[in-house]
Amino acid sequence: MEKTALVLSVIFTILTFIGAGYVLYNRGQANAGYASIPLVFALVSIAFYRNRK
Repeated sequence: MEKTALVLSVIFTILTFIGAGYVLYNRGQANAGYASIPLVFALVSIAFYRNRK
């Protein structure tokens, strides 16, 4: 279970950076949710990983 949480946190962190790059590439015209929603899931996954460890 810990390894799954770690893998998910890495994936969601990568998606956060991709989403932020997409928003910046579109000069802020794209929805900021492309970056913030994966960030929330990454934080939840990291917190779950740290609590289980």
